[in-house]
Amino acid sequence: MNLLLFMMMSSTASDTTSIYDYQITALDSEQLIKLSDFKGKKILFVNVASRCGFTPQYEGLQQLYEKYQEDLVIIGFPCNQFLFQESGNESNIANFCRTNYGVTFPMTTKIKVKGRSKHPIYQWLTSKEKNGMGDFKVSWNFNKFLVDEEGRLLAYFGSSVKPFDKELTSYLSE
Repeated sequence: MNLLLFMMMSSTASDTTSIYDYQITALDSEQLIKLSDFKGKKILFVNVASRCGFTPQYEGLQQLYEKYQEDLVIIGFPCNQFLFQESGNESNIANFCRTNYGVTFPMTTKIKVKGRSKHPIYQWLTSKEKNGMGDFKVSWNFNKFLVDEEGRLLAYFGSSVKPFDKELTSYLSE
């Protein structure tokens, strides 16, 4: 019986992927964003769009990034899956974010955050089997996932949770 339990635990452990195993192409460049580069910091993953009622959250995200950048990285993931609110090409998206909101936090190439073509990072973020915390559905633009300094999922926040809402900032050190 102990051998069976050991075999089950070994199988489960080998199937687990760390968030740090992932990388993705940066927005408007050929550079890779390697999540392993952010070990020791919290990471806030946000699916973003340029033409959404929540788009003004870019301003708060940039301020949050500036305030906590020693301990936090924010990564924006442009996504066009919600009413085609991110239909521009990557150069347009990068220009929009810089010009309108002064965004300096890392942004990725456009991805899918739901459905059969969901990006592997979002497969990890939304699956309890992979993240160890819970199953989540990205329901709209500006959903947020917070990972701790050791790569464990801490929290999920819906679109209506703004960057400086206490619900989110309570996880950040002053």
